[in-house]
Amino acid sequence: MENKLKLEVQDGMYGVCRLSEGSPIPRWAEGGFTSVTRTDDELSIVCQEDKIPGEIKCEKGWRIIKVLGPLYFSLVGVLASLMAPFAKAGISIFAISTFDTDYLLVKKENIEAAVKVLTASGHTAYAR
Repeated sequence: MENKLKLEVQDGMYGVCRLSEGSPIPRWAEGGFTSVTRTDDELSIVCQEDKIPGEIKCEKGWRIIKVLGPLYFSLVGVLASLMAPFAKAGISIFAISTFDTDYLLVKKENIEAAVKVLTASGHTAYAR
């Protein structure tokens, strides 16, 4: 992908949760940024970590970097242009795509390094 992207670090801390495949979508999984994905094997929820009950299996401590869009479906290599620099820098990410754009979740302790990696790769990344 030749186009460089504009990205914005979002406010807040998020958790990535796993519930069993037959679980209903819980009431706490709403408001703000929330992603719900159901597969034959699980129900995954990403939401504000302060809303997640203590008994839920989850990994907390994620920050969100939003790709400012909208991005068109005809664009090729968007995620690759973001993930390759992170892989080279040894930064783990969790990606979520929506109709309009992509979101990258990065552990809070890596957020400053992530912004530097994106900037060094020619993208524009900043905190709100």
